[in-house]
Amino acid sequence: RTLLTQDSISKQQVDTQEALVRQYQGAVQSDQGAIDNAKLQITYARIVAPISGRVGLRQVDPGNMVHASDSNGLVTITQVQPITVIYPVPEDNVPRIVKRVQSGQEVAVEAFDRSGKNKLATGRLLTFDNQIDTATGTVKLKAEFPNQDAALFPDQFVNVRMAVETRQDVTLVPSAAIQRGAPGTFVFLVKQDQSVGMTPVKLGATEGENTEVQSGVDPGNLVVVDGADKLRDGSKVELVDPNARRAGQATPPKGPPGADKAGDQSRRRKGGG
Repeated sequence: RTLLTQDSISKQQVDTQEALVRQYQGAVQSDQGAIDNAKLQITYARIVAPISGRVGLRQVDPGNMVHASDSNGLVTITQVQPITVIYPVPEDNVPRIVKRVQSGQEVAVEAFDRSGKNKLATGRLLTFDNQIDTATGTVKLKAEFPNQDAALFPDQFVNVRMAVETRQDVTLVPSAAIQRGAPGTFVFLVKQDQSVGMTPVKLGATEGENTEVQSGVDPGNLVVVDGADKLRDGSKVELVDPNARRAGQATPPKGPPGADKAGDQSRRRKGGG
């Protein structure tokens, strides 16, 4: 255009050059379109999962025909970090759990292996179901675990312990000592003469293999934990060492018929509900 104003070139030559520039610009845009299309085609050769997690065994092998309508997919991806655990709790415990959640306090949850001895992970209560299963008298809870060390695996069986509240200085007895019958809930207390007496008790929370007794048993009392179904008021029992019994070294009683084993002491300690 500058040369045209200076009468250095003709108007026809300027128009020809401008048309050539537009032609080249069109070629560049066409080439860019071809590049973008090639990039798009490459993405079709790579499948990107919308979530992250552990990939299972592949459902198809190289060379198999794959169609968009296939229902099985290529692989199954399961989220493991974080991972959730669903577990039931007795309906009697629901009010305490709801109270803790509504107070805004986080409820700690621990996952143990099948034996209940080895802790696998620590997490928190996430939510709970909105109705009680009338067939089992339980309600389902869901806990979430970070699972950074991959200790928890999808569909793995775990035992769950949940600290809803902490009670100080409570009296605990082995849950095996708790008996239920027409008179209600009771235990067999061992007297000085090694006879037993049926004693009604009022129960509280249960922690593992122990149950809180709110009344009826005092710290230091001896309670029967084995063979209580064979006893009645006044029956004689043989005391065994609790440590030996836990070690599997207890011997059957040698007393008269109707005698059975006892020896676990109720004890006072700090316990988690």
